[in-house]
Amino acid sequence: MSNKIEISELFKGLQSQMVAQLNTSRKFIEHPGSKGDALENAWIEWLRKYLPNRYCIDKAIVIDHEGNTSQQIDIVIYDNWFTPFIFNQNGFHYIPAEGVYAVFEVKPDIQGNIEYAAEKIESVRVLKREAASFINGGIKNKPRGLTKIVGGILTSTNTLSRTNNDTIISHLKALENFKTIDLGCIADYGSFYVDYSPEAEIEIAGQEAYLKFYAERQFHKVKFSETNHSMVTFFMQLTRYLQQAIGTIPAINLNAYLKNIGEEIDEQI
Repeated sequence: MSNKIEISELFKGLQSQMVAQLNTSRKFIEHPGSKGDALENAWIEWLRKYLPNRYCIDKAIVIDHEGNTSQQIDIVIYDNWFTPFIFNQNGFHYIPAEGVYAVFEVKPDIQGNIEYAAEKIESVRVLKREAASFINGGIKNKPRGLTKIVGGILTSTNTLSRTNNDTIISHLKALENFKTIDLGCIADYGSFYVDYSPEAEIEIAGQEAYLKFYAERQFHKVKFSETNHSMVTFFMQLTRYLQQAIGTIPAINLNAYLKNIGEEIDEQI
C-alpha cells in the first residue's frame, strides 16, 4: 500500500506562511518606508524560494540600450542566462530590458494603487529591446521576436470592498495599452488574472507589432480566486505565464549596448 499526502494541506500551509509573514510586516512596522521595504522583501523572498532557479528576482530599475530607464520597480523577474550583465550603481540594480520577464508593484493595500502600479508597468514596457541571433542544437537561429512583459500588483489587503469585486474590476478595465495589468494577488482577499483579447503568440514580431498588440488589447474579464487560495493560485498563474506565455526571452544584442562607448564585439567564433 502506497503512502499518500493531502495536496490541499500542503497548499494550505504555503498560504498560511505567506499571509502570516505579510501581516507581521503590516501590523508591527510603523515607519512607512520600512514597512514598504519589509513587504517587498517578503514577496521577493517568497518568489525566490518557490520559482525555478532560472529566474532572478530583485528590486531594480530597467534600462534599454539607449539609456532610457523605467521607474524604480519593486519586483523584477528577469533572466541572467541570455542577459549576462546587470549594472550595479549606488545600490541600485539596472537590468537590461531584454532580460525582463515580469514586473510587480508591491503595496500594503490595493486601494488607490491600481493606476499607480499600471504606470510603473508602462515605464518598463515602453523601453526598447533589441535581440541577437542565437545557437540552438548547433544551428544558428535568427533573432527571436519580442515577448510580452507580464505586469501585476501584489498587496496584503483590500479596503475597497470586502464583498464585491466590481470596484477592482472597474479600475482594471479602465487601463489601456502598456498600462494593462495581467494579474495580481491580494493576500487576505484573493488573487486575480485579467483576460484580454486578442491573445498574442509567444513571440511578437518586431517593435511595431509589439506596439500594435498592446494598442489593440481589449479587456474581456477578470477571474478572482477564493480568499484561502490567494497565494497558491497567484503562484500557479504566474508560473503558467512564465512557462507558456513567454517561454525563454530573446538573447540580448550586446553590441547595441557597446555602441554607447564606441566598441563592438565579434558576433562569430
